[in-house]
Order: sequence, then C-alpha cells, then structure tokens
Amino acid sequence: MSDSKRKSQGNDNKRKKKYRSDGTPIWGKRHIDGPGVWVSCVKGKEKQTVGEIYELFESISSEIWPHNGPTDGSSSDEASGDAVLSLEDQIAKEVSAMKRPRVENAAHQRFANCQTNTPCVVFISCKSPVDPVELVVKYIKSVQETGVTHTRYVHRLVPVSGTCIANLPEIQALCKKVLKDFFDKHSNVTYKYKIELRVRNHTTIPRPTLIQNIAQCVPEGHTVDLENPQIFVLVEVFKSICGVSVVEDYYQLHKFNVAEIAKRNDQPSESRLRSSPVRGDTP
Repeated sequence: MSDSKRKSQGNDNKRKKKYRSDGTPIWGKRHIDGPGVWVSCVKGKEKQTVGEIYELFESISSEIWPHNGPTDGSSSDEASGDAVLSLEDQIAKEVSAMKRPRVENAAHQRFANCQTNTPCVVFISCKSPVDPVELVVKYIKSVQETGVTHTRYVHRLVPVSGTCIANLPEIQALCKKVLKDFFDKHSNVTYKYKIELRVRNHTTIPRPTLIQNIAQCVPEGHTVDLENPQIFVLVEVFKSICGVSVVEDYYQLHKFNVAEIAKRNDQPSESRLRSSPVRGDTP
C-alpha cells in the first residue's frame, strides 16, 4: 500500500472518531470550561452518563429557557398533532427524535462535554442563558417530588457558576465575581454562610489556605455559621481547575446527591427511569 493511501485512510479514521453516530462530538470540548455542572457517575459509564445528561438537561432547559426561533411554531403544531396519534405512533416518533442528529440544531446546543480524563467524573459546560444552579435545583426538586431520576448512572451533581485556574489570585477573583452576582440579586439581606470545599486530585494549595482565601472574598455583614447556614459557597477544586457557585437549601436538597434521594424515596429502579417529563415548581 502506498504512503498516500495510508495517509488518506488515516485521515478518514480520524474524521470518523470525531463524532458519534448521533452527530455529537465524542468528547466535546478539550478543556474544562464553565459555567457548568460536575457529574459523578458509575465507573466505566462516563460516555453513557454524558448521553443521559444531554437529554435530561436539554429537556429541563428548554422548559426554563425556551428556544426562540422558527421551530417554536412547528413544535406547537406537532404537539397538537400528537393528540390524534396512537400510542405506538407517539412512541415511534419519540424514538425517532432521540435518534435525530444533534448537529441539526447546532445553533441551539447549550451543553458540551469537557474532557476530565478521570474515571467517574464528567463535566458538562453550559451556554447562556442556562444557569447551572437553577438547572440542577429544578432537577433535584423534581426527583425529590417524584422519585424519578431519568438517569441510570448519575450519582451526584455539583453546579458551578464559573471556573478558573486553581491558583489563589484566580480563585479569589472568581469567588468575588460569583458572590457579587449573588448578593446583587439579594441586596439589603444579610446571610449566614458556610464554605463547602471539595478538593480532588489537587495537592498544590493546602485546604486551610483555600478556605481562608475564599472567606476573604465574602462581603462584610455576612457571617459564618457552620451549624445553620442560609447559603453555601460551593467550591470544587479538581486537578488544576476551580469551580464556584452559591446555593441555598443545600442540605435540604441532599447535596444534590441523586442516588441518595432516589434511595430515600425507595423507588424500584424501573420506576426511577420512567420517561415522564421533569416537573417544575408550578403545575
């Protein structure tokens, strides 16, 4: 075989490896880039987890932040037409929609998988207007209410409003920005807070040093309360990346631990996965 043919075949193989059969990139982004959501999952099921999360997040986000465009009218027409379809036809239509390449709606794609190169760890970046905290809170409340997870491999979710390189100046700058964004929306309110720091695969900065520097970013007037905090400053340090967010009701939402919530509801595995729509806070 000539060198030119080998080179041509090699290029073809590279092109084939860039996309899955459904049109999605194999790994999406090369580097972790927030805002986004950390996802812990079953070991060896990282790619399947990405598929689950894509479908779940796109379903929830389209409800909270509807897409604007010419497809909106056709969607309503299709919805009215579904009423006259048989159950078998509706199922076939849903399956066909799931198999439709995501690249057809590339302009509307709001989520991208970012490489972590670590078992059990996935990071999904979120594109505006998606708010990772609001997205995850809505999903967790739905799981608490219904016991339905819509996922098979997801263990826990951690939303972050932004990411940065894990060094002290960058971390402090990110914390100040995220905290300012939160407190600007809740002006004239003082909070009791707790810093929830989780460090994985990172040994450069000692944990006490991280906590001290993060605490310095909280505006005056707000006080630390480790027993009964009103808000939680979530800080995830993974390798050389740091992510930060501010959340409320963190303990009531079981630290966004999907598997634990489903277990508490004591739902059979088949019921947890049924494909009912994610329910919002309002009927």
